[in-house]
Amino acid sequence: MSKVSTDPIADMLTRLRNAIAVNKNELSLPHSKSKETVARLLYDSGFLSAVKVDGEGINKTLGLTILGPNESARITEIVRLSKPGRRHYAGAREIPIVKRGRGIVVVSTSKGVMTGDKAKKLGVGGELICKIY
Repeated sequence: MSKVSTDPIADMLTRLRNAIAVNKNELSLPHSKSKETVARLLYDSGFLSAVKVDGEGINKTLGLTILGPNESARITEIVRLSKPGRRHYAGAREIPIVKRGRGIVVVSTSKGVMTGDKAKKLGVGGELICKIY
């Protein structure tokens, strides 16, 4: 089985969803800059306990700590919005609000990858990557 995926973000979200389903505390996956950026957004929003990068060069791995000891997962639902075969774009006014503001939308804009709230404040739209609650 190959480690290369055609949609690395969807692969990361699926691994995260599966780890939460079996109550794993930590998750290790192949590193990429886009995965690290999305993981850091999840950490900054309080959905992950820690994000770390191990190794160098081609052998880099991304380590995600989903929850601390004696905690339940803070992520209930993860949905990939934009897919390789069907991209989903939204203007600044059309960025959706997830669960009345309790969740986040990750948006790839011309000013970088950010949450939907930050994109609305900056007045930029972009590709809707995923929504997390």
